[in-house]
This record gives sequence, C-alpha cells and structure tokens, in this order.
Amino acid sequence: MWRVLLALARVVVMPVARLRVTGGLPPQLRDGPVMLAVNHIGPFDPVAITAACRAAGLAPRLMATGGLFRAPVVGPAMRACGHIRINRRQANVASAVDDVARALAAGSQVLGYPEGRITLDPGMWPERGKTGMARVALATGVPVVAVAQWGAHEVAAWGGFGPTVRALARALFRRPVVRVHFGAVVDLSGIDPGSPGAAQQATDRIIEAITAELRPLRADEPRLPRYVDPVRPLSLQRRHRPAA
Repeated sequence: MWRVLLALARVVVMPVARLRVTGGLPPQLRDGPVMLAVNHIGPFDPVAITAACRAAGLAPRLMATGGLFRAPVVGPAMRACGHIRINRRQANVASAVDDVARALAAGSQVLGYPEGRITLDPGMWPERGKTGMARVALATGVPVVAVAQWGAHEVAAWGGFGPTVRALARALFRRPVVRVHFGAVVDLSGIDPGSPGAAQQATDRIIEAITAELRPLRADEPRLPRYVDPVRPLSLQRRHRPAA
C-alpha cells in the first residue's frame, strides 16, 4: 500500500508543482537502516517529500503526528503502511523513540521532521529541533541524512478552507518549483551519548546540517522568502542559534 501511495504522491504533485530532486543516499545506506531528517515548511511538504522519495527510489517509514492516525481514511492507511505515531504533548510521547529504534533494528529507513512542527521562523529557516531523532541516533549508531526542501510552502496555505483553495488555485496556474535535496550524513562524531546535553548537541548538528543543505536551494532568497503565506503565524521563540 505504501508503494502505491508513493506513486500516487507524484501524480498529486504534478498538476501543482514542478518537482526537482537532487542528491541521494550513499550506496551503502540504501539497503540498511538510516534516518532522514527533513525541514518542515508547510502543510503540503509531506506530499512533496513523499513524491521525492519515490523519485529517489526510497520508501521510508514516516514519523507522523498522532492526529493523522486518528483521522478517518488517513489513519487506517498510515497504520497499514507501517508509519510511526508520535503522540505530541501526551504522556506516552517518549514511546515513539522505542518504536523508531525497533523499526531501524528491522532495517527500515525512517523519515522525520526534527523541528516537530512547521517552522514559524519569519525567514522560514529550520527552527530549534526536538531531541527524539538525535536520541535514537546516539543510542543506535544509525546514520542521519540531512534532507532539505524548498518551494512546497507555495502550494498550500497554513490553515482554513478558503486560504487553502486560493493557494492551490494559484499553484495550479503557476506550478512553482519544489526542490528536494538528499544531502550528506550528519557528523555526530565526538558526542558522548552519556554526557549531559548530548541529545541537544546532536540535535543542533542535525538542524545545522539541514540548514546547510537548504541554503543552495534558496540561494536567491537568502533572508526572507519571496512568497509569504499571509495566514502563517510567525514566532522567534524557537529560532535556532548555531553553535559557536
């Protein structure tokens, strides 16, 4: 079912965007466990990244918010595809770390958003990340690959039926370019998993690696995006500050 949905995602993307996929996984990682860490820029980017994975010949299991698993139609499909539920702001959220570790132990590729939400940074750069993915990487030694995407924020608006319809109509007319780049393995060497702050240190490296891969994708938009979603809230509360 998941491979069918991967193919369907490419069909969904074609009318509203021009998908450009670059990079790829090193050959030694294509058949083994690996985590893909992606920046989160809008409600359409999960569809875009799914289509990009299909183009790259990948079929990762997705780490997704529990709300999707509770939704009709979507929820049963997510469970049938073997995706991993993240119950944010609930007491059992930490159990997702064990679920991801088990998936990796079985040889799966796992894709997730280390920011834990769509970025609210005014420049749409990656925000300070959550530590779950880093904790799994440190505990298992599984490599993390930085994946950057840009352009999907132009396809669908932040929320509400009206803004979403208007954004989709605009995308049908303009077909913005959506770029996805599968980048380098994040260097987590030198971090002692047992040391205080190790998970946050590893998380910062993951976010910085994604940011480095994102810069070339938006080289002509180095500070602020050209397209601004008027209904997307802005916040500096979780702005990422690179390590000195």
